[in-house]
Amino acid sequence: MKTEADFFQSLEKHSTKDIHDGHVNGSLTVIWRDYDNLITNPPKMIYVSSVEPGEIKGPHLHKKRNSYFICIHGKVTFIIKNDDGNYLEIESDSENPKIINVPKNFVSAHINNTKNIARILVLADVAWKPNDNEMENVEFSDYDWQKWKNSS
Repeated sequence: MKTEADFFQSLEKHSTKDIHDGHVNGSLTVIWRDYDNLITNPPKMIYVSSVEPGEIKGPHLHKKRNSYFICIHGKVTFIIKNDDGNYLEIESDSENPKIINVPKNFVSAHINNTKNIARILVLADVAWKPNDNEMENVEFSDYDWQKWKNSS
């Protein structure tokens, strides 16, 4: 059985500074470096997915693909069905960046329980192709989706 810590790792976030007077002008978050070993198989596809306020994406099962998700704008909660049948909920937002690893053959969904759009950077080790039947839609019939309706 995997624990929550098996599914995510905090990312490095660094302040950036103005070249003239040194004031903080933003930040830089390291997503992937070839020497970090955060991602076991190098990405073959990178894309940005948006989630409208109050919406759920998934649940999906990827049969061949390991996916890595980073919330780059807003906040989402990833819901991953563990191999013991229990659900893990991992919150991710752009202020405290995490890389969420959903291995192939694990079912997951993500929900935006805020009033603003969320954007997720996705790195995948298998590129999507139309009609490849690599992904299956799955129901979390025993999951309490109602709790999200009252918490926004």
